[in-house]
Amino acid sequence: MTKAGQILLKLPEYLLIAGVIFYWISVGVLFNPIAIALTVVLIIQIIYPIRILGQVISSLMILVSIYMLMALMSEFNEFPTFNADAKKLLFTGLLLLLPTLIFSGIMLYKYTMTEIDRNHETELSQ
Repeated sequence: MTKAGQILLKLPEYLLIAGVIFYWISVGVLFNPIAIALTVVLIIQIIYPIRILGQVISSLMILVSIYMLMALMSEFNEFPTFNADAKKLLFTGLLLLLPTLIFSGIMLYKYTMTEIDRNHETELSQ
């Protein structure tokens, strides 16, 4: 696997932590148990990469992102015309949800690869 591919597989957890911290700050509550739990679980996943936990985290993030994407589209359809507020809602929502969906997909791919596939990829790159 190329160096860029290796970096891309390590990146999702860090970017999801950045997203959780952004959520935590934007809510404006210091004690936010959801943000604390998500941050702790992602840090544990970085330190001790547990395959099942990685699959569960990424699957849940994909499901939540799809749900929020549908909610965004529903809210967007309530605008009678495509005005500045509709544009702001759509672009801000997509800017937050699409990267989360993409990086969760990369994380799911990373943790569903079997050891046989990883060994096969190493043999092919040599």
